[in-house]
Amino acid sequence: MVSLDDAVIARLDRDGERFEIYVDPDLAHDFREKEDKPDISEIMAVEDIFLDAHKGDRAPSDLLNKVFKTTDLDEIVSMILEKGEIQLTTEQRKRMQEEKRKKIVALLSRNCINPTTKSPHPPGRIDMALNEAKFNIDPFKNPEAQMTEALKALRPVIPIRMEMAQIAVKTSAGHYGKLVGEVRGFGKVLKEEWTKSGEWLCLVEIPAGLQIEFFDMVNSRTHGEAETKLLN
Repeated sequence: MVSLDDAVIARLDRDGERFEIYVDPDLAHDFREKEDKPDISEIMAVEDIFLDAHKGDRAPSDLLNKVFKTTDLDEIVSMILEKGEIQLTTEQRKRMQEEKRKKIVALLSRNCINPTTKSPHPPGRIDMALNEAKFNIDPFKNPEAQMTEALKALRPVIPIRMEMAQIAVKTSAGHYGKLVGEVRGFGKVLKEEWTKSGEWLCLVEIPAGLQIEFFDMVNSRTHGEAETKLLN
């Protein structure tokens, strides 16, 4: 368990209330980014949920149950870490931005071409162009979700085009909430509908080089219960 002196605050605003927890910033980041997630007990500096962490104002159990439909500490902390905002020191933010930057550059180099020469851009050229475009890296947003924004910033600087793929996804209503945000983060949903039996169907267009990551994400979020099909 991290000491309180080294902890930062993670917060989530929900139903007009703010809920805060003291966490280890690095482990909180790992919880969001990695499949092998650290234990909640290791992440928290204080095993309590607060309405105002600085004042030590603890959230009452009846309010937690009303807002989160549970009083289980691990479940609520998981929601705050996944959906909330995590404070960072300047050094931590810089390190996380640099990690995301390297991944974004690698993704763009792998998925994009120079439409004039039909050849990929070297990573170094893309990195220099991002600097020239003054593109701001979001330390919390996954690299795949930032590719479209980065591409828009690069187009006035270098000739660049992304090769795209269209994928059909079919899943049950029970998995919709866990999946829809992730799907939209990968690319553009071209079409979506609900079947009479309550299944969600969508057609999404994503960078061609992200197919493996996309299929892995869908399988992970739905425990292998979704159907996917590459259409082009």
